[in-house]
Amino acid sequence: MSAARRAPHPAATGVARPGPLSGIRIVDLTTVVLGPLATQILGDLGADVVKVESPDGDIMRYAGPARHRDMGHVFLNLNRNKRSLCLDLKRPEAAQILLELVRQSDALLHNMRPQAIARLGFGYEQLREVNPRLIYCAAHGYGQDGPLADRPAFDDIIQGASGFVALEQATGGEARFVPTLVGDKTVGITMVYALLAALFQRERTGRGKQVEVPMLETMTAFVMAEHMGGLTFDPPLGPPGYARMLAPDRRPHRTSDGHICILPYSDRHWRDFFRVAGRPELADDPRLADAQTRSRHVAELYALVAECVRGETTAHWLAALKAADIPCGPVNSLDRLPEDEHLAAVDFFPVQEHPSEGRIRSTRPAVRFGEADCGLRLPAPRLGEHSREILRELGFAEAQIADLMARRIAGEPSS
Repeated sequence: MSAARRAPHPAATGVARPGPLSGIRIVDLTTVVLGPLATQILGDLGADVVKVESPDGDIMRYAGPARHRDMGHVFLNLNRNKRSLCLDLKRPEAAQILLELVRQSDALLHNMRPQAIARLGFGYEQLREVNPRLIYCAAHGYGQDGPLADRPAFDDIIQGASGFVALEQATGGEARFVPTLVGDKTVGITMVYALLAALFQRERTGRGKQVEVPMLETMTAFVMAEHMGGLTFDPPLGPPGYARMLAPDRRPHRTSDGHICILPYSDRHWRDFFRVAGRPELADDPRLADAQTRSRHVAELYALVAECVRGETTAHWLAALKAADIPCGPVNSLDRLPEDEHLAAVDFFPVQEHPSEGRIRSTRPAVRFGEADCGLRLPAPRLGEHSREILRELGFAEAQIADLMARRIAGEPSS
């Protein structure tokens, strides 16, 4: 490996750089996974993210494994580049602190139900009186103009309602959830682009706005982008679904010693695959004639690919298909991902020294912005780690801060 490729990615070095959102302050009232992923991305982009937590802290602090009870692995991987302000928002004095923070900020994100945040006094109508330029971005389970507006929703519930479970059942025969928080994370990313668009519009108009990101609608659009099928037309021209995605043999193919992912896609890919596989007679099979014809026979063609690769090792096929420039790749186990040839070369899993947790491994931001890069400016914070610092920035005197801490209106780490 060359010296250039051995050099760590800038985002993995911990060197602070002014990201593209430098100068933007975000009030983060989100918890669990959906919102914290969104605000971590905003922090990676350079925003000053103030994570406002109750005295109990974000529930994901307590998801083990962990070296300390309130610094679990999920929290560590969703809350870098943020500062933690601990406030008991049920106390009037704490509510006033939050309102002052809102007055001095650009945006607020939350993933509470509207009724709950309104009871706390932090609905959009209340906060825009404090800061007319505020972008108020909320993720809800369901759009607020529908009959389920006040219902709670989590990833599992939305996977079932949006069609993910039906797809698993159609292809695997069993109703099950995708084993990753696909709904939370996709909606979190959607919050990011929605917020950025609203900030851009505010720069033109000078006015803030309320932005709603509903989980069910977001994930239904995500699923149906390629699965509308015949429902695209009115009246329908057939059932919903994209045949290639639903083919029984669209799966990692078994080799003599493991599995491999193969996707011949173009006319050339298909012809060359069968030549490489020692089945030249199939290279001119009429089912390969063009993309439209292959689409009608995709299930049969995937079954032929599966049949062809069984007799050789994964390494054999990776080398042969790479030489033929046919899309292919390994099936990585989670524990082997840091050793993947490409991910290791780009230093995607840097090991860093956390002030309280010692050496930890995480994924780095994948996006690069040249000189204005995404970097690790702050490790995931302890509960209330930055409370005093933020209160000073808001204009509180040391005696006031000491009083707030003594009365537990604001909090800081115990040691």
